[in-house]
Amino acid sequence: MATLKPFQPYRYTSKVGDPSHLLTQPYDKINPAMQAKYLAASPYNLVRVILGERHSADNSSDNVYTRAAKHLDEWIRDGILAQDPQPGFYAYFQDFAVPDTAERATRMGFIGLGKVEDYSAGVVYRHEQTLSGPKKDRLELLRHTRGHFGQIFMLYPDREGSVDQLLQTATAASAPALDVLDEYQARHRLWPITDQATTRHMAALMSDKKLLIADGHHRYETALAYRNENPGVPAAEYVMMTFVNMYSPGLKILATHRVLRNLEGFQAAALLAKARTSGWSVREGMPEQGPSGTVRIGLVAASRSYVLERARREGELDVPVLHTEILGGLLGISEESVRDERYITYVRGVNAAVAEVREKGAQAAFLLEPTPIDEMARIAFAGGVMPQKSTDFYPKLLSGVTIYRL
Repeated sequence: MATLKPFQPYRYTSKVGDPSHLLTQPYDKINPAMQAKYLAASPYNLVRVILGERHSADNSSDNVYTRAAKHLDEWIRDGILAQDPQPGFYAYFQDFAVPDTAERATRMGFIGLGKVEDYSAGVVYRHEQTLSGPKKDRLELLRHTRGHFGQIFMLYPDREGSVDQLLQTATAASAPALDVLDEYQARHRLWPITDQATTRHMAALMSDKKLLIADGHHRYETALAYRNENPGVPAAEYVMMTFVNMYSPGLKILATHRVLRNLEGFQAAALLAKARTSGWSVREGMPEQGPSGTVRIGLVAASRSYVLERARREGELDVPVLHTEILGGLLGISEESVRDERYITYVRGVNAAVAEVREKGAQAAFLLEPTPIDEMARIAFAGGVMPQKSTDFYPKLLSGVTIYRL
């Protein structure tokens, strides 16, 4: 059973002004330019806690983790952050334009505490592998701050939309406690739900649901490690999660395209010739969505674009096919090189991927279609995992909307 409970998070108070200057994208989406922008936005921007500056003089008593803990303690002491007076769940709605389309959508979810479960318990499921480096970093931050600042993005199956209906009712008559635009012009709104009958009903509706990690695999496994380090500490048995119905019309998965650089001896013509002898048909043009029984992968080269196609075998998904057959089989790129991003980087949006080749000197870009949610769930609930960056759930959950202090 999935065990959920309301909580009393810390949130930014009105004394520090515009929340768009305080909240951030998830830590793993913050590049150096974004970090610099956040640091300049406010002395209380959350980046100082979740992804602070490292200095050459750092030592065991003064480093990025000790400074994060100091900032957090000072902000609570000075009233920059304050704990909500009543426990609750938090309706979290995101209104956004779907990239590369004219569509607008609203994704509904709610934030609460979810019990940390081993994968073997059959409650929480993953769909991607994790790396040891990010988990080591996040565990050090958790040890020093004893806080969770971003939510694990959890999907749950609810075809009837029973929880979504409760969220709509709970938010219909009141203004949100938070209403902010992020740098991608996605609107984030938050409503506390503190009525005990409602929160009990929500927890009961969720109790029989399987939970699938959409984003936050490294932070979830960090929470598992911290729980195991702290047996008998009740707070360590829970982590902050945002729960979203996987059948909600506002749930959007974008394709993450692969951009190739610095691979010695790469020639697009040679790759296409190998593909033809390996059972792929090749035609010029850009991929367009077509029959689900066909695997379609776009190849953008320096002057022309191509579509590689072959029949889809039962249960196949495009991302594993690209990695196994083309990146690994035809180009000889090892799994280790993929993990280390030695030759492959990841780009959202077809136009951006094309620009990497035509304007920024990349060797090629491989264009993919989005992974269907039902197929991702089928693999995950069967215990399988997919290559990293197989899915791109848009928009991301902002960090700092709620903070769970253990």
